[in-house]
Amino acid sequence: MRRPYALAVVLAPLAALGCVSAQAAPLGWFPVPSNAVYLTGDSWSHAGTIYRLYGVQSCLRGTSFTNGHGMRRDCGEASLAMLVALTRDLQPQCYDAAEQTQTRTVFVFCVATRTVGSRESSRIDLGTALIASGFGFAALKPDGQPVHAPYFVAQLVAQRARVGLWAFPDMPEPNAIILRALREGAPSPAPAAPQLSTPMRTHNKGESE
Repeated sequence: MRRPYALAVVLAPLAALGCVSAQAAPLGWFPVPSNAVYLTGDSWSHAGTIYRLYGVQSCLRGTSFTNGHGMRRDCGEASLAMLVALTRDLQPQCYDAAEQTQTRTVFVFCVATRTVGSRESSRIDLGTALIASGFGFAALKPDGQPVHAPYFVAQLVAQRARVGLWAFPDMPEPNAIILRALREGAPSPAPAAPQLSTPMRTHNKGESE
């Protein structure tokens, strides 16, 4: 999936909303580093830690779909290209939602703030932008329920509008693959996000837990 096509899908509605850019980070918030290594369409690594968007599931690398020109494309690469494009264009700030210390994985929410337009200072959630563009999906629990319900609503809208990857009939929907693997007892292709049993909090990176 070429980057210009991916950008066109999501930046057209964003342009109508007005420009967005990173603001001075409030305490406990941090940007996606410019030298981050992107791993999948919902995660990146930096300084030995993996950061993953909470409640978001990318298309799986190694699975493929047929594009409008009849060519096979890697679905995970398409998701990854959109994540890179959005983080570079929106420059969001992130905060910790949960952690899995055994895998050195931090689950985050990331948002960007609009600086112009009639809704100046309103925020755009990176996970919502990915899912609404059709290049990300709402992560599901093993019982099939969404990890973060608002993302599932955004997914339904994208699916009905057939935007992004939903435009391709043979798109390998990742949650179906993951849930099928769980039912068959195979290792899940992606780690499940921990459930937030307590209110989310923010803290400075490096602050003791």
